[in-house]
Amino acid sequence: MSKIEKTIARQQEKISEGQFYEAHQQLRVVASRYVKQENWVAAMDILYGGALALLKAGQGGSGGDLCLYMVEVYGKGAVDVGPESKGKLLALLRAFPPEEPTKKRFVDEMMAWSVKFGDYENGDPELHHVAGTLYAEESEPYEAERHLALGTQDSPEQLARVEYEWYTQDDSHTAAQYAARAVFPYLLTGNLRSANKALLIFNSRLTSSNKSLGVQEVSSASSDVRVFPVLPLMNFLGLLLLAIQRGGADLYRQLAKHYAVHIKEVGMWDDALAQIGELYFGIKIPKQGNPLFDMMGSMLFGGGGASPKPSTPKAKAKKVEAPPPPVDLD
Repeated sequence: MSKIEKTIARQQEKISEGQFYEAHQQLRVVASRYVKQENWVAAMDILYGGALALLKAGQGGSGGDLCLYMVEVYGKGAVDVGPESKGKLLALLRAFPPEEPTKKRFVDEMMAWSVKFGDYENGDPELHHVAGTLYAEESEPYEAERHLALGTQDSPEQLARVEYEWYTQDDSHTAAQYAARAVFPYLLTGNLRSANKALLIFNSRLTSSNKSLGVQEVSSASSDVRVFPVLPLMNFLGLLLLAIQRGGADLYRQLAKHYAVHIKEVGMWDDALAQIGELYFGIKIPKQGNPLFDMMGSMLFGGGGASPKPSTPKAKAKKVEAPPPPVDLD
């Protein structure tokens, strides 16, 4: 057994005996000694083993403190984002007790590290996905949204479920407002595929749970659209995605005009739709000094935090240019 393994074993024994404060302090002292020596691997091993043991013992404060210190060491040691480094962080994240206040700061610091030492401008998608999924399980929809919108290809399904469960606690006519919370963030980050997937899953749950809606399936050789006779804005979202894939600026303007009264009733979509019009249809909007994704953060994610950027390395959303096909807006 190595010196580090012996240290961790001794502290784990103290933790099992309920000597949480003593174990926490000694682990910090030992880790700090290795940090001063710039022995990053030893420091990280001490912090990881100690933090995991404390978290599993239900000591979220002490364990969370060591987690934060570990991310700090990741930064000082210029540790790259990779399977091993991410794996340790995710193991710690999953071990946090529910509602532990330190967890949110740990997630934020973890994302900041992945921005600096990884390939993605807004943080590693896998870290976002796991964090968002855990927040969803703990009924924290705002935090879940913030991370799942920047997650992996599996995130749209999780985000659609979050929004649908949230919707079931509201009035039945508000379905589109919750569906949009899954669709708009992906559109605003240039992720059309995930936007389509999220709406498809939300629609499926909506129709299967509400047989009385009288949903009509309109199919063609190139697309399938669900028409909701009593939920016009659900129709708008479906046609919006179709227009982005095949339409042009005139079709988008026609679509927005047709549903203008319903959009006005929502009262929160104007900025998002203006940005979507510019991003996909080249319809310029006056610049107000706020970046595109500041708006997304404040409107859809409750404000605060850094402005989201596209989650693909060096990728930028491209304007869709295609002749507008005939589309029945009803």
